[in-house]
Amino acid sequence: MPETRHVAIAPTRAQPLPARAAIDAHRHDDHQIVYAGRGVLTVSTDAGSWVVPASRAIWIPAGTVHAHQAHGDCELHLVGLPLADNPLGLDRPTVLGVGPLLRELILAYTRPPHDDDPARERLRAVLLDQLCAAPQQPLHLPTPADPRLGAVCAILRASPADGRTLVALGREVGASDRTLTRLCRSDLGMSFPQWRTQLRLHHALLLLADRVPVTAVARRCGWASASAFIDAFRQSFGHTPGAHLR
Repeated sequence: MPETRHVAIAPTRAQPLPARAAIDAHRHDDHQIVYAGRGVLTVSTDAGSWVVPASRAIWIPAGTVHAHQAHGDCELHLVGLPLADNPLGLDRPTVLGVGPLLRELILAYTRPPHDDDPARERLRAVLLDQLCAAPQQPLHLPTPADPRLGAVCAILRASPADGRTLVALGREVGASDRTLTRLCRSDLGMSFPQWRTQLRLHHALLLLADRVPVTAVARRCGWASASAFIDAFRQSFGHTPGAHLR
């Protein structure tokens, strides 16, 4: 990542973020909840990237170097929490499901004024309670440490529709499929097919944020048919791509 900017206190605020706008690498002394009330946000660290649609938020622990990228017209909501307020005990970035109540709590808490009056303290207490109840979501796309597997991942990031097998990709980077399979488990914590599916879902979310039609998204992300894409999307996010666009 580029040079890191240190921000002592994680700010609590709401701000518009135009499509393709970016917030460079930085870190906070406090924890932060990052939520996109509109559009899709990617959050990147040295360990990988997370995609945050409007049905998800991401927990950023204190001290984590991270950067943001907006996809589509984004509305960014940031909730800064003191170091002692870690209701989930999480020490790494984690995507959380955002239901209707948690969404409204985040929107209300990030609106001005930001005075620490009793009503706002009660609002924060309910927000933290809802965070504890929020399900964790497997939307992390990890970055491998090994350069051979990194080369394979770079090929697929550049072209998610590339359908070559691990054997064929291994020949291109000079590694056996057995070695790459082992590295997927050790570096990524998942199998190669799982990582590729995760990558394609991430890419699909970004295309949907740009209002690309569902059929075109399916084709550009490597699914054999629109129906196969819709099924995979529903299994991961609980709704169809069409509902996501709406």
